[in-house]
Amino acid sequence: MRNSSKTNKASGNLTLANARPDGARIIAEAKLVRFQNRTKHRRYTVEFNCPEFTCVCPASGFPDFATITIKYVPKDWCVELKSLKLYINQYRDRGIFHEDVVNVILDDLVQLLQPWEMEVVGDFNVRGNIKTIIRAKHETKKK
Repeated sequence: MRNSSKTNKASGNLTLANARPDGARIIAEAKLVRFQNRTKHRRYTVEFNCPEFTCVCPASGFPDFATITIKYVPKDWCVELKSLKLYINQYRDRGIFHEDVVNVILDDLVQLLQPWEMEVVGDFNVRGNIKTIIRAKHETKKK
């Protein structure tokens, strides 16, 4: 079901109706989900770009905006996209420093997927005339 809108002919005002008022609850309750890697006979790279990432600066209370890039080489597991989207959206009201954003995302995904390699990059918008880019990497020792 989609959001719908109607125009009140008498006043000319637009009235919005939210058909999914449970969206905040769905995001809050979301868990990362994995599925079996079905292409284990070769190593390949999966890359996600999340260009609308938001969180809250714990020092100022102001919003921070970034593009989060997640790149990994699956071993036994892959991350399910809808669960990743909801997980990323859980940060929108969370007070967290830039450095922690990248490292927490990396830790959570490494714990879930146990990939051969993973890199998370947070490319944060300019604040106070400073551009911040954070990179964190994980590599599994080859056996």
